[in-house]
Amino acid sequence: MSKIRIPTPLRSYTDGQGQLDVDAKTVDEALRELTARYPSIQPHLYSEEGELRPYVNLFLNDEDVRSMDGVQTALEESDTLMILPSIAGGSSEALKAIDHSAMQTSMAVRLGVLLAAFITDAQWLVAAIAVLMLIGTARGKPDFPFVYRLIRRRGWIAPELVPDNPEPHRFSLGIGGLFLAGGSLAFLAGLPAAGWTLTWIVMGLTALNLFGGFCVGCAAYYWFNRLGLPGFAKTPPPGVIPGRRPERVE
Repeated sequence: MSKIRIPTPLRSYTDGQGQLDVDAKTVDEALRELTARYPSIQPHLYSEEGELRPYVNLFLNDEDVRSMDGVQTALEESDTLMILPSIAGGSSEALKAIDHSAMQTSMAVRLGVLLAAFITDAQWLVAAIAVLMLIGTARGKPDFPFVYRLIRRRGWIAPELVPDNPEPHRFSLGIGGLFLAGGSLAFLAGLPAAGWTLTWIVMGLTALNLFGGFCVGCAAYYWFNRLGLPGFAKTPPPGVIPGRRPERVE
C-alpha cells in the first residue's frame, strides 16, 4: 500500500493520525479514500465545487504532482504522498517542500568521493564532482539524484520534506562546484597544493552542512539578500537562523 502523510494542522481531523496506508492507484483516489475515512477533513482540501483548494500542495515522494500528472499521477506501493498547505516565507511567497533527504544523500556521496579522491590522488574525480555539482545547479537538483533514487527504491531512506527556499541551496551547490572547478584548473596548472586546498574547503563545508545542519552557502545567500544585492530575493523561513536547516514537516 502507498502512504499518505498528514501535516500537523490537519491531524485534528484524522483523529491525530500523521500517516495512513491507502489502497489507491492515483493521487486522486488516495485523497478520496482519505476524505471517505475522515469526512471532516474534506472542506480543508476541497472547495464546495469539489475542486482541490489552491493552497493545498501535494508531493509524491519529493516531486510536486503539478509537475507530473496532477491528481491523476499514478501511485506505487512504495510511494509516499504528502499534503503540504502553503506556508508563507519571509519574502511573502510560499515556501516549497524541499526533500532534505535527497540533499543529504548527495552531500554524503560527494564527501565520500572527494575523500577517496584525496587519498588516492585521483585529481580527475575532483573535476567529475565539479561537473556534477554545476549540472545540479543548472537543473536545480542535488548532484547525485540517481544514488538517492536507488536507495529510496530499496527502502533504505525516506523522503524528508521540509518547507524551505530552494534558491539558497542552489546557490551553495553552485559555489561549491566553482571551487572544485578552480581546484581542477589548479591541478592542470601544476599547483596540487592549491587544488587540494580548494577541494578540502568544499569537503569541510559539506561536512558542516551534513553533520552540523548549517549551510554556509545558504547563509551567504541570505546575507547578500540583506545587502540588497540583485538576484538574492529570498529571506529565511520564519523563525529559522540563516543557514540553519529548517524543521521538517510533521
